[in-house]
This record gives sequence, structure tokens and C-alpha cells, in this order.
Amino acid sequence: MPTNTPPPTQPGVVEFYNEATEDYHFWSKDYNMHFGYYLPLRTNPFKRDTMLNEMNRQVYKRLGLKDHPSVVADLGCGMGATMKYGLQKHPNLSSIGLTLSTFQEAEGNKLLAGLNGKIIIENYNNTSFASDFFDGAVALESFCHSGHSYQTLHEAHRILKPRSRLVIADAFLKQPEEKLILSGKYCYSKLCQGWSLAGLADIKNFEQMLRKIGFTNIRIENISYKVAPSVVHVPFAISGFMIKKKLKNEPIKPQSVNNLKGSFYALLSGLHLSVFGYYMITCEKA
Repeated sequence: MPTNTPPPTQPGVVEFYNEATEDYHFWSKDYNMHFGYYLPLRTNPFKRDTMLNEMNRQVYKRLGLKDHPSVVADLGCGMGATMKYGLQKHPNLSSIGLTLSTFQEAEGNKLLAGLNGKIIIENYNNTSFASDFFDGAVALESFCHSGHSYQTLHEAHRILKPRSRLVIADAFLKQPEEKLILSGKYCYSKLCQGWSLAGLADIKNFEQMLRKIGFTNIRIENISYKVAPSVVHVPFAISGFMIKKKLKNEPIKPQSVNNLKGSFYALLSGLHLSVFGYYMITCEKA
């Protein structure tokens, strides 16, 4: 187990999550801080949390965990909702979540009470874990905060045991940033600004990085249409949140405003199908 030493922080990210995380309870009663996965006959497109938890199921399904005890890292774990789902479904699982947010660490660990999981303050770009430590790792809409960087992937590869898997679910560009059309570039800029994202990688370049670092058995699935039904919930969630605040005569925090703007531009970005895509990526350390 690593020491709980606060890492260097990326400007904006910590403040964003310390201030805006509480608002996510309006998005998901389970504190799922991500989009959902629609599966006919299994999820209800009108009930958001069924899709959000299905995304958790799909991520853990791709990890390919065995029946024996395993330790999984959640790299950018938020409030630990994905960890909680995995721990409840897999009795032999232990999980360690990494976050930069002191709010998420304190409140998320309350949500994990009684389960074999813990959220700690660590930077997933530079952890204190030994090499070959984890039996698997997940990154659910978190690596975008580092711009899907080489350093992020290299560290994930280092801390995984050989033949263990990394599963990533996130939005990516379908082409280099400099080739984006004007409207796509505008939405992309506002999305990054609202959600404190370092940027989104071009999916083709991202695959090349994975191979260069040493990941094998790389599977890249475009699940944009599976995610779309949950994205459609965005304007309704924003409207409901604003009405709730107004009825309670509560001020809206600046970071909440940025969160709402980011959500709005996520919806607009989703309409640019030639520019943006949502992908599920499974890869293995050789």
C-alpha cells in the first residue's frame, strides 16, 4: 500500500472536483460521475442510473477478473461509484481508488464503508505503487484530465501485473485537433474549459501510444451510440438542477456553473459525429 502523500496537482482539476462533485448527486443517486451504456432489455433509457451502472458492469466485464482474490486500481475514481459496483459484484475483489480531490477522498470513503475498497490521494500520472502491483485497472472518463498522455499510460502499464488488463472508457477525437471543423473546435474548447480537461487524444494516435508502451491485445470499441441515450439526459438534468437551486434560493457555485457548461458542450460535441467519439478500450500488459 502506498503512502498517502499529496501529489503535484494540475491547475483547475482539484478545485473543480472539490467544489462540483456534490452536484453530481443530481446526475446520479449512486454518484456515478460518467455517462451510461444503453443495452436493450437490460437498461431503461428513461432511468439514467440503470445506464450508468451498466457502464460500470461493461467495464468490469472487460477486466476479465478470475475467481481468486484480485486488486484493481481505479485511476481517477471520483466518488468511488464504479469501485462500489465492482466490489459488490465480485466478492474476492479489493480496490484502490486514486483521486486528487480531498472532498472525494473523504466523502467517497464513506460510501465505500464496509467494502474492501479505499480511496486515497494520489496522482495517477506518478503513483507510489510498486511495479507489477495490480491485477487490473480501470479509467472511466478520467484520463482526459491528463490529455490521454503518454505519461499516464506508461504509469498505468508500470503498476499492472503481466497479463493484466487496463480498461478505459472515454471520449476521443476522431482526427487531429488542428483538422477540426470550426464548430467542432469551438465545442471542444468549451468542453475542455468547462470540465478542466487537458484535452482529448486522437483515437488513432492513442492506439499507437498503447502499442509503443507495450500494451497488447488492444481492442477499441466505438460505443458512441450506446452512450448517446444517457447524453440526451444532459439538458433535462441541467434544467432540473437549475430549477432546484432556484426553488431553494441557493446560489450556484462558480465550479457548478463550469460543470453545467461542460455538460452542455458535451451534448453539442456528441452531435459532431465526424469529430468526436466515445470509446471503450481494453488492453493487456504483456
